Amino acid sequence: MKTSALDDLFDRHPISRPFVSWGVTVISVLLCLMVLPTRLPGMELAGIGPNWLLIWVVAWSVKRTMFQGAMAGLILGLLQDGMTSPFPTHAVSLVLVGVLTARLQKQRYIEEDFISVALIVFGMAVLAETVTAIQFSLQGGRSLVEIWTYHQFIALSSAILSSLWAPIVYFPLNRWWERMGLVDSV
Repeated sequence: MKTSALDDLFDRHPISRPFVSWGVTVISVLLCLMVLPTRLPGMELAGIGPNWLLIWVVAWSVKRTMFQGAMAGLILGLLQDGMTSPFPTHAVSLVLVGVLTARLQKQRYIEEDFISVALIVFGMAVLAETVTAIQFSLQGGRSLVEIWTYHQFIALSSAILSSLWAPIVYFPLNRWWERMGLVDSV
């Protein structure tokens, strides 16, 4: 069996394995945070871009417990709130996404592949945008008709784009986490 240079490094320095593994995870979150406000050609639909943090939370939560999914959603939601306005908070929707995604996998309603992950991301993007619209409704100041009409447009655009871009985040991260032993192979 052929070993890679990375495997050789980990064999010689086993203490480096968790640091490298978690370093890649943190860097992937930072990349998602940096690309979140970016609107490159082909990555937007009528001014709406993919929800990169939601995609990351789904990728993380697919093979983890509900608690781990909730913690990832909370941390990434708070990071997104730090980049934007704290109200409406993104933490609530991303925690819900993390918990429900982990619950779907635990119940074995899905088989893990690109299409099922894209479908999960599509549904979770609609759910996350609905949670945001509910928060706007509770805040007041705008008419409910305006909020819910605009919500349909945003939710559908975000869901389409996020589901199309989901494999770009999911595949390399999932392969890395499996290789490092951070998830149990299903």
